[in-house]
Amino acid sequence: MTIVSDDPAWWPLISFSRLCNYLVAAGSTAVVYDWASTFGQEFELILSRRWSFMTVLYICVRYIGILFSIMNILSNLLVSITDVAWTPITVNAMLGAIMIARIYAMYQGSKKLLIFLVVVLLASTIISGVLIVNGNLGASGQEDVLSGYHTCTAKFDPRMIYLAYESVISTAVWEILALFLTVWIVIKYFRELRQSPTGSTIGDCLTILIESHAFYFLAFAIVACFLLGSLSPNIMNSSSMGGATYIGILSIAQMLQMFVLGPRLILSVREHHAKVVARADEGIAMTSITFQASGDTLSCGDV
Repeated sequence: MTIVSDDPAWWPLISFSRLCNYLVAAGSTAVVYDWASTFGQEFELILSRRWSFMTVLYICVRYIGILFSIMNILSNLLVSITDVAWTPITVNAMLGAIMIARIYAMYQGSKKLLIFLVVVLLASTIISGVLIVNGNLGASGQEDVLSGYHTCTAKFDPRMIYLAYESVISTAVWEILALFLTVWIVIKYFRELRQSPTGSTIGDCLTILIESHAFYFLAFAIVACFLLGSLSPNIMNSSSMGGATYIGILSIAQMLQMFVLGPRLILSVREHHAKVVARADEGIAMTSITFQASGDTLSCGDV
């Protein structure tokens, strides 16, 4: 039932809602700006090239983010609870598939590792999905008009809401595993550099993979810490400006992690590969990375 009231007691909630809206709109604007500023690269390196599974994943993650951001900006956050809950699950599953392709390339096309990673990602996604569904059982939302200000109020079962936040644990397990495998191949890479007089055959592209992965994992770690911190009663039950700032920063960090750093996992590697090809055409030697897997060649440009 819609609440219509001019009671001054609602003013703290109005201020809380406004600040959250401003911060989320700022994060959404940053996502759209990043897309606009990199669209030239996207068209040249992604859209105009031969399409692959990675191309489809890039487009899905990028344009789900654009759609989600535009909905936030235009509708003043009046989006359904289901959309908000399922967007991170869906996008993180796609980002996990991108990470699998990168790790598969780093480990020179290991089929056993590929199967293991696919099983772990599926298990992580299913567990997160089940927890999200259970955590949102009985959830509802309504539009309230408070002192002329329209706001959307969500109501959750207090006994189930923690399950939705616990879904980040299974995702964190997956991200930690991916980071461990990346760190391990880095250690192996430096060992090869020390033992081989000519250095390792794995060069610049591995560096790009590692750097983009490090930034992405750092962003995920920040989001995970903020999500767990939001379980504090001081945040969950607060309508203060500090609580609004916390929730707003969490929303911004989550959008940047999924919709800015996520697509850059592919874009940065494609950009590097394009530079390698351009310099090779000019006769400038530059180390790239090429993997042989069961007779098939997997190059940096395919990641």
